[in-house]
Amino acid sequence: MSKKYISVLKTTLCLFFISHICLAEIDKKRYITIDEITPGMDAVCLTVYKGVEIEKFPLKVIDVIRNFEPGRNAILVVGTDERFIHTGPVAGCSGSPVYIDGRLAGATAFGWSFAKDPLYGVTPIAEMLEAGKSNNSKLKTQNQELSVIPSADFSKPISLKDSYNKLLNFRCKSTQAGGLTYLPCPLATTLPQSSFSAFTGGLESFGLMSAAGGSAGSTGTGLEKYSNLQMQPGGIISVPLVYGDIELAAIGTITEVVGDKVYGFGHSFLGQGDLDVPMATGYVHTVVANVVRSFKLGQTIDIKGALYADKSAAIVGTIGRKAKTIPMKITVERFNDKPRRYNCSIVSHRYFTPLLTAISIEGAAKMLGDLPIDHSVYYKTRIGVAGYNAISMENFSTTQDLEACLSDTIGGLTAIMNNPYDRCDITSLDIELKVLDKTAVSHIWSLDVSDATVKPGQTITITTVLESYLTGHKSYKQTITIPKNIRPGNYRLIAGGVNDYIDFAINSAPYKYTPQNLPSLISIVNEVGNIQRNNLYMVLTLPPGGIALENAELPELPLSKAMLLNSDKRSMPTMPAVKWLEEKIPVDSIVIDSRMLEITVEE
Repeated sequence: MSKKYISVLKTTLCLFFISHICLAEIDKKRYITIDEITPGMDAVCLTVYKGVEIEKFPLKVIDVIRNFEPGRNAILVVGTDERFIHTGPVAGCSGSPVYIDGRLAGATAFGWSFAKDPLYGVTPIAEMLEAGKSNNSKLKTQNQELSVIPSADFSKPISLKDSYNKLLNFRCKSTQAGGLTYLPCPLATTLPQSSFSAFTGGLESFGLMSAAGGSAGSTGTGLEKYSNLQMQPGGIISVPLVYGDIELAAIGTITEVVGDKVYGFGHSFLGQGDLDVPMATGYVHTVVANVVRSFKLGQTIDIKGALYADKSAAIVGTIGRKAKTIPMKITVERFNDKPRRYNCSIVSHRYFTPLLTAISIEGAAKMLGDLPIDHSVYYKTRIGVAGYNAISMENFSTTQDLEACLSDTIGGLTAIMNNPYDRCDITSLDIELKVLDKTAVSHIWSLDVSDATVKPGQTITITTVLESYLTGHKSYKQTITIPKNIRPGNYRLIAGGVNDYIDFAINSAPYKYTPQNLPSLISIVNEVGNIQRNNLYMVLTLPPGGIALENAELPELPLSKAMLLNSDKRSMPTMPAVKWLEEKIPVDSIVIDSRMLEITVEE
């Protein structure tokens, strides 16, 4: 025999014995394997349809599907209870334990959209128990080994808006053929449903669906009496993604409890590897019967531990374990309401922390309804980063809803948490919003200079008139002194708003906005996020001087020597260092256009 054949044979035998050893470990008195299950057998499912009461629902085994997915099997069952028939497959029933002959067979995990019968696919318990063998003693705190969002091109200038859009448009997976889907997890939340409109696609791709719920079992909710409720098969398992003054939790069902280990769902949760998120008991207000997908309307009661494994066949957690979360504060001051502060904790995850922060900001700002057509938003953001400088932004937007705030805040957070340089921990999130019921937009009515032909060292006065339909015309004056060492020639004088200024700065000097490491990325995010939108920017272009090497400028080095510093090992080649003079004039509006004049410098 060839060495290659012997190697393949050894591998095959090893896998064979491992699989049979795993099966041998199954307690046949407690669990039933797929080899013992045949069509027509009676079964029973445990789940909660109301409150915290675990009820039994009769089922009938249709068949066993081997290799339903590569390396995975499934048991096909149909509900015979009238309530199961009425609702069809229910989102939130993920993990409901199925018993045959008094032994646990597995958990309901998938179904078919628009199915006429309450047909469920059941994940075998043997596959679920395998998921619990992950080594939770070496857990990363925020899925550090994975980058779930398509990486931004960090070799180019950072765009907070592009970073935010990548998060917004990211999709994890899609519905399988024939309407087959793993049962979605309803998101019990205290946020208005409009908070999710821009984020629904991303959430649904992870198998999450938003549904109103209620706050957790704190004083006054009526759920305090269930604070001692234990985690048991058939009970609700809630996964609080945000909790505190804002609640957002995924709802599913507990399949099995072995010692301090809790198994649930019968399928993956986020599908991105091991994780570290809280797990809690839960309450069901009712099951909402729906033609497309029925779902459990519920909420969190009390955190009991933390999940550590997120495998294709199950989620697994440990009772008593504490998950790492990030403290988050959102303060909202609206024109039609008193200031409100929301103190919360949010999971630490490279995709879900930015996404859930965006949803929380959106919801907190719109607790009393959408923003009016005429509105302005002042916002401050502070993001703590362990071991590095914090990200601090303060800016303003108008007639953009919350887009500017989310682009800056969430774009920066996404870039930092998904950077290619170093894994970092976010230690705090603090967002302040002030919403006014007025707009503040203007355009340049006229641009004039005291003298368009000047000599080196001369000072010119620039007069800009802004027009707004609310405030009419406002005039602003600014002086600029022509450098004494400037060469004779024609130069551009540009006056404009923030968008034109950013485009000019990035196109003229891209090296200033292209990170080389995490500290430079944080610095650039801070700089870009604080370019004030309610400024009028004056720019006078100057001749190039010296060269730029990565983020550094060498103004005294002749361009002729730049070739000596070029190297194939550098991610960014040397280039001319572009210079300009700029002045910033605070105005009471956002300038939406720009004007340009030509300045002639004579000897």
